[in-house]
Amino acid sequence: MDVEIVGRLLSTLPADDDHPYRTGPWKPQTTEWRADDLDVVEGAVPADLDGVYLRNTENPVHPAVRNYHPFDGDAMVHVVGFRDGKAFYRNRFVRTDGLLTEIEARSAQWAGISERPEWAPRYDGWGARGRMKDASSTDVTVHRGMALTSFYQCGDLYRVDPFSAETRGKETWGGAFPVEWGVSAHPKVDDATGELLFFNYSKQAPYMHYGVVDAANELVHYVDVPLPGPRLPHDMAFTENYAVLGDFPLFWQADALAQGVHLPRFHRDLPSRFAVVPRRGGTDRIRWFEAESTYVLHFTNAYEDGDEIVLDGFFQGAPEPADNGTGDKWERAFRFLALDRMQTRLHRWRLDLVTGQVREEQLSESITEFGMINPRHGGRPYRYAWAATGKPSWFLFDGLVRHDLRTGAEERLSFGEGVYGSEAAMAPRTGSTGEDDGYLITLTTDMNADASYCLVLDAARVADGPVCKLRLPERIASGTHSTWADGAELRRWHTADTAAHAVGL
Repeated sequence: MDVEIVGRLLSTLPADDDHPYRTGPWKPQTTEWRADDLDVVEGAVPADLDGVYLRNTENPVHPAVRNYHPFDGDAMVHVVGFRDGKAFYRNRFVRTDGLLTEIEARSAQWAGISERPEWAPRYDGWGARGRMKDASSTDVTVHRGMALTSFYQCGDLYRVDPFSAETRGKETWGGAFPVEWGVSAHPKVDDATGELLFFNYSKQAPYMHYGVVDAANELVHYVDVPLPGPRLPHDMAFTENYAVLGDFPLFWQADALAQGVHLPRFHRDLPSRFAVVPRRGGTDRIRWFEAESTYVLHFTNAYEDGDEIVLDGFFQGAPEPADNGTGDKWERAFRFLALDRMQTRLHRWRLDLVTGQVREEQLSESITEFGMINPRHGGRPYRYAWAATGKPSWFLFDGLVRHDLRTGAEERLSFGEGVYGSEAAMAPRTGSTGEDDGYLITLTTDMNADASYCLVLDAARVADGPVCKLRLPERIASGTHSTWADGAELRRWHTADTAAHAVGL
């Protein structure tokens, strides 16, 4: 492995830190690496794997004002690239406005999700889009050859070079970016059209917008999606002709919010609602569908089936887990992050466009979340989803499940005791013909070996274990959302010389 340290940030976190989401598997990094020709620990890099895997990470540089929540951490993007049987690695902090301000101040300047906004030196109202720190640490996607990082409470989209992981400023869409509202995490890119679909939300009426950026990177559609009040949506879905947005009964308590306190509560007496809007349709064409009360953090996919929209995602049986008195103070405080406590299971909703009715069914008994699909099937009929399993009581991924949605069959891989993975992206094999003809890629944090690895798995045979295992320069912090970008598509937007230099090939 050809390794070079290209940067290091000065952390002010305490040496005796005992917070479980800043220590152990979540211990943040300060070093930025450039590593080419990664060491192969097991197997061989597939010659027909061409592209980059990107993962975003909450990676705090400074202590919280008082109470740290893992969603508050600063963004760090990890890149593992593959071409011609070789692999490289890069990681960089995303140079957000918030991070740069706090580096200069050498301390936290904004309140986090578990803090009162007035506790912080900078107070701008807090939350969706009332200006808590825009860490841009939630999601990452790729549009027109550029990676875009985003924040769950709505913020700017930061442009990140998908080869070098270096920040290239903010996305502006030619000056049309909705700065006051920002963009939520989980904008969706339709591989078939080149469009980017997004939503945002706020504490101000109409409380939600939906927009479309076309293949030329122009904001061509932006409409109100009126809601009954402030909500906390997190994800969206799309089909060939429609966008699907959610209004779930987990949202800030109205009386507390009026006092400036952001206290989320689950209102079980209210239904879940789905807004279906034609992809270029106006507010007057939104149709609402009511379903069983729950909260959905992530959808896997949606598609049209005759007069119905089939929508798949993870139904939470307990969106507000009760404190049953078990576990230590940390397990109890962060029970809202544990998949087993929230009881997340793959679920299907069928929205009938003729009758307005909704039919629901549970697709699996297994507790899984953070599902990924073959990106070529986004918005189209599909069969397979690859999802994470969670360590009981903790926000850590301890394995993977391949869901066959046609037969109900499941195939599992456990990472092993003390080993935790990332959201696994599906990378179609060069020249692939089948939906599961490709590879599953994830990064692991191995506490036993004090090391991190990139695992490459056969997407059709997950239980067989890795076909390739690559060592990274250091043990990385645990993390969540990821994406895959096809190499040939990236090279359309980057010159051959730039791309070759970036990957060390």
